[in-house]
Amino acid sequence: MKSRLLITVLFLIATAGCGKKSAPAPVPDFTPGKATLTLPKQNEACTSGTIISATQSSVLFTWAASNNADSYDLNLKNLLTGLTTSQTASTTQLQITLFRNTPYSWYIVSKSSKSATTVQSDTWKFYNAGAGTVSYAPYPADVVAPAIGQNVAAPTGTVNLSWKGSSVGSNITGYDVYFGTSTSPAVLKNNVIDNFYNNVSVLSGLQYYWKIVTKDANGNTSDSGLFQFKVN
Repeated sequence: MKSRLLITVLFLIATAGCGKKSAPAPVPDFTPGKATLTLPKQNEACTSGTIISATQSSVLFTWAASNNADSYDLNLKNLLTGLTTSQTASTTQLQITLFRNTPYSWYIVSKSSKSATTVQSDTWKFYNAGAGTVSYAPYPADVVAPAIGQNVAAPTGTVNLSWKGSSVGSNITGYDVYFGTSTSPAVLKNNVIDNFYNNVSVLSGLQYYWKIVTKDANGNTSDSGLFQFKVN
């Protein structure tokens, strides 16, 4: 009886130190957060820049700091020429020389030296104001669908085109849709008031090109540039 009791006591002592192993410490997450853009503002004419010459001015770009980020890439696109540039900053602002009376888009990529992951902000558009300018052409339309270079299934022999338009004065009056199989597509439909045009006839195996010309109430226009897709 005593030996059995002794065995039981020894077992309890041995198992008392065999509790659950502590969970490993969580791995720190250094993924940077998404930057919030502040200036130049979305879809506005930027008039606060410092004039350098008749054709150029210096514009201040600012954004809110994002968690874990220790550097930022400012990506800038001239919407007239399509030229894109990128500059890196360790703070939340950059001063950049731009052409006047020219539309631009920009976004910020947040980066951390402790993470391989980067995070992109929203993309904003603005007009860098020019001398004596009282109205601005609409921004070139952005493609929504079909995406550029996409292979599209068209079981009914038609596709739907959609795009996104914007302007400084929110005074867009319509869109001219150009569509065809050549790199100089003909007008498919004038004065479309929606951001889409449906049931466009296509043939299997062909590549199609299309573009949008945006028009506003002041008689200004902008060309989206050429989009393309292929029908399966």
